[in-house]
Amino acid sequence: MDLGLKGKKVAVTGGSKGIGRAIAEGFAAEGAGVSICARNAAEVEATVAALKAKGVKAFGQALDVADGPALSAWVAASAEALGGLDALVCNVSALAVGDSAESWQKSFSVDMMHTVNAVQAAVPFLEKSSSGSIVLISSVSGFEVDFAAGSYGAIKAALIHYAKGLSRQLVGKGIRVNCVSPGNTYFDGGIWQNIEKNMPDLFASTLKVNPTGKFGTAEEVANGVIFISSPMASRISGTNLVIDGALTVAV
Repeated sequence: MDLGLKGKKVAVTGGSKGIGRAIAEGFAAEGAGVSICARNAAEVEATVAALKAKGVKAFGQALDVADGPALSAWVAASAEALGGLDALVCNVSALAVGDSAESWQKSFSVDMMHTVNAVQAAVPFLEKSSSGSIVLISSVSGFEVDFAAGSYGAIKAALIHYAKGLSRQLVGKGIRVNCVSPGNTYFDGGIWQNIEKNMPDLFASTLKVNPTGKFGTAEEVANGVIFISSPMASRISGTNLVIDGALTVAV
């Protein structure tokens, strides 16, 4: 299936590793130009080089997404470097699980406000596109109550609500807005690899409740993000796509 992404321009926050890197590489494989941001300059540079090696335009900057002005400047620079924007994927999370003032502040400033700031900066460019799309990366922790209840789960739930509201607000501008909520996803350097090493009991118990008997991969999540961002998903907006291997039980 041709997703219609060749020549499109996409911006992905947190695109240097994990799910974000898989999303960036997936778009590039479809022929889209890609811009990424992340905190580590060396990782950004290496990722941009890898994307360019796929024969597409690529751009990247090192920044902290909690810095609103820097994030907005990156969005504008991405549009300039790529020649516009057709899609935005807000992927960064502070992974702040807990119920302390610090975890709430981190979740709000990174997960929530980086998304709000990126969206506000991108909309003027996306409304010029013939296939404008925004995808927010939430989590099954925002869809059901689990061990991450507290700051992480509540803010992830807020992202689902925010996406639904945006889908109605932006439909008149031709911009679709959706959420993707991954279940337990394992990749090198990711949270579940760290839990496997440092909290083996939690890792084992979580693996046990996954009906597939395994965790998902970054590429499996990316595939859903890429499709729902593409012109082939032109009628899909206001949806929360849960990619969890039948983990959750809510209807």
